[in-house]
Amino acid sequence: MVEVRLVEVSKRFGSVEALKNVTLTFEDGAFTALLGPSGSGKTTLLYIIAGIYKPTSGKVYFGERDVTNLPPNKRNIGLVFQNYALYPHMTVYENIAFPLRLRKLPPSKIDEKVREVAKLLHIEELLDRYPSQLSGGQQQRVAMARALVKEPDVLLLDEPLSNLDALLRVKIRAELKRLQKDLGITTIYVTHDQAEALAMADTVVVIDRGVVQQIGSPDEIYNNPRNLFVATFIGSPPANIITAKVVKRGKEVCAAVGNTLICPDYKIGVRMANLEEVVIAFRPEHAEISEAPLEGMVSFEAEVYAVETLGRENIVTLVVGATPVKVVTKPDVRPQLGSRVYINVPIDKLKYFDPETELNLEYIEVVNRS
Repeated sequence: MVEVRLVEVSKRFGSVEALKNVTLTFEDGAFTALLGPSGSGKTTLLYIIAGIYKPTSGKVYFGERDVTNLPPNKRNIGLVFQNYALYPHMTVYENIAFPLRLRKLPPSKIDEKVREVAKLLHIEELLDRYPSQLSGGQQQRVAMARALVKEPDVLLLDEPLSNLDALLRVKIRAELKRLQKDLGITTIYVTHDQAEALAMADTVVVIDRGVVQQIGSPDEIYNNPRNLFVATFIGSPPANIITAKVVKRGKEVCAAVGNTLICPDYKIGVRMANLEEVVIAFRPEHAEISEAPLEGMVSFEAEVYAVETLGRENIVTLVVGATPVKVVTKPDVRPQLGSRVYINVPIDKLKYFDPETELNLEYIEVVNRS
């Protein structure tokens, strides 16, 4: 297992810049998720680490070794693709054994390693079958076994669960997380599914349009998004966004949404002082609905637009002014469509963003009071 480092890596495909000056460290033995929408550059980044693509500029290191120009077979990586890429004419045993035969290991050693990894992934009963005789989940386990049998320094996973049904994805992601912890392999996992990234990873790297937007633990990414993209990409439903006017009330700098005045702490107020507007964000599950404003909360007057019943919870869509807002409620909370209610949010759950740079104001340097 090794630490993986990318230093000022960029990648162009003709006139398209898929990655822009990316510098990242993937810690030895950690599980890191590369999370982003389609076309964000996450798979390109993974393929550069694998050696399938060469960067247009920048360097890739495994530990202290510069592997930028090494082909994949010289990097000791395990790679699992979205479509598993199993050889259809080979049995499960032969698929798993294939990378060991390329290394020309003795047959007895190959047999020992194949059976050992098959047992680890609970597919020892499938060794005589062909891929066409397997379910999607079984094929995924065979692809994992083939990647792990050669004891790679780095395990690279390119959306390996995306072809599975929802229930099987939840089951296998728990098994995969446990397997990674038990083996301690440096693992880099590409996904567009935020639930997978937050549930499995030690560290999440959010990427969009070839630029790293934020790096942090799942808690950090979720609770303190660096910018509006992260706030609105992470979460189901994602964070609510309301634009407010910046007003001054004596020495306080506040944000006005209709008749609601929000006066954050001094540090945020200083950062808001030079703005005409500020974007306020909050998570749907941090809000609650009531018929009157709740004491000690920031309350927005709203009209109920729709109610989605999901069994264990409801998602209520409301309109604040002309802005749609979603609130996650208990299953017995079902306000009447068209009724006027209040959305109540603890003030410490509100996040403030510069509408031009889209940065979270908590990340902007505070100017000291003279």
